[in-house]
Amino acid sequence: MTKSDNALAAVIQMCSGNNREKNLASAGKLMKEAASRGAKLLVLPENFSFMGRNEEEKRAHREDPENSPSLNFLKEFAKEQKVWIVGGTIPMASEVEGKSFGACFLVSADGKVKSRYDKIHLFDVDLGVGDVYRESDFIQPGKTPVIAETPFGLLGLTVCYDLRFPELYRHLAAQGAIMLAVPAAFTLTTGKDHWELLLRARAVENFAYVLAADQWGRHPGGRQTYGHSMIVEPWGTVEARCADGQGVVMAPIDPVRSSRCRARIPCLKHRIL
Repeated sequence: MTKSDNALAAVIQMCSGNNREKNLASAGKLMKEAASRGAKLLVLPENFSFMGRNEEEKRAHREDPENSPSLNFLKEFAKEQKVWIVGGTIPMASEVEGKSFGACFLVSADGKVKSRYDKIHLFDVDLGVGDVYRESDFIQPGKTPVIAETPFGLLGLTVCYDLRFPELYRHLAAQGAIMLAVPAAFTLTTGKDHWELLLRARAVENFAYVLAADQWGRHPGGRQTYGHSMIVEPWGTVEARCADGQGVVMAPIDPVRSSRCRARIPCLKHRIL
């Protein structure tokens, strides 16, 4: 596959609710803006097509991989606009009764699914300020890290809480990933203190581009997310950052940039473990 030098990547920030049709329409509008500005790789946030107010709603909106409205939407858009899409996450039915996978699909410019990553690390935390989360109550964890070939370089797929597990990112970088996608719905409480810090750390540790698309605002059920979607280049500089609200930010991906950084400080070769 021929690599495209300095292709534009876009991260898309949304405030998704519990109406799938409205969410897909909003995603389509933002993705079309990115495509019209020349973006060739688009990253959507976690839960882009549905943010339920409670566990019952989330269970009721699980989708079938063979007939998924959200996935079909991504495939059609990618084929029409000739872009690659990291499809945030879609709740895909699992073999465990009442649970779904947080499935992140990579869709190619010909409208085909190239890779699927099921979120491995589940957000089971009590933040001590009334914010209690138990993703394992309704999500089945994935087991396998995923790296995919794209025209822009090798891409590692991760989701939200994965960001706190540097060993996952080091594994992806060791397999050759020069880009790391992070669709997220990071909480307001933790986002203001940790979001940028963790994103820049993952970029510098691995000398890779980090493409982080976050949810923003208040969602059904009262959940608040932080936003500040961004693209971080391999030396740790934030190349593009989204303001509050829904929006799109873009930056070029240079496949050579990662290899040059890794050559200057070859920590990936020096590691013992």
